[in-house]
Amino acid sequence: MSNPVFFTPAGSLDGLGEGMEFVLEGLEARHAVTVKRLAPGEAVDIVDGAGVRMSGTVLEAEAGRLAVSCSSVTVEDRPATRLVLVQALAKGDRDELAIETATELGIDAVIPWQSERSIVRWKGDRAAKAHAKWQSVVTAAAKQARRAWIPEVRAAVDTPALAAAVGAGGLAVILHEDAVRPLRDVIESWQAAGSAEPREILLIVGPEGGISPREVTRLCDRGAATALLGHHVLRSSTAGPAAVVLCSDILGRWGAT
Repeated sequence: MSNPVFFTPAGSLDGLGEGMEFVLEGLEARHAVTVKRLAPGEAVDIVDGAGVRMSGTVLEAEAGRLAVSCSSVTVEDRPATRLVLVQALAKGDRDELAIETATELGIDAVIPWQSERSIVRWKGDRAAKAHAKWQSVVTAAAKQARRAWIPEVRAAVDTPALAAAVGAGGLAVILHEDAVRPLRDVIESWQAAGSAEPREILLIVGPEGGISPREVTRLCDRGAATALLGHHVLRSSTAGPAAVVLCSDILGRWGAT
């Protein structure tokens, strides 16, 4: 069974080595001690959310303070091809469910998309609060999945901004029920023609009302491809995670150490 994971700020594990003591404080330490009830002698992982993982043994467990003896420190590199979920804002917290599940499955970043048919709107103070909520959702999901990397929640975009991102390079795939080519075919063809440089695949998911034909045309004009996930129409909360599973398999990400 894997060790429970708790987060510490990026960079705080730098310079740590076997036998050294690390002290975790604050909310994460409080959660470890009062909720998870970790006690001296138990194994635990401390990760910095930026790929560094320390495995160790609890020395002391007090309210708001967890002292850990380091047994090993490993660095998990980012994958050469990064998966980015462009999730249209959706009602009923379906967008949050999508990014939560996608994080557990291995997404590298998410982009909130204010699409034409999105009923939910991020404006003014609400935009900042909503963005913070998304970051909280992916952080909790990364912790649940015991990941060393916390996915980045990038700035929200409208369709013109998304079109600009599509044209900037990499591969952008619109998951669309009317597409002809299967997603596997699109990814494998791109992978065969690509370089060894770090790349991104944007997986674009529309809201509950679907992506408008005008948006599809605009994004495809900038280089996006449409792709079919299957014969059934998936919810806005399901399409992205399903695509992450398929892409991870094609790219060999789940078989990598």
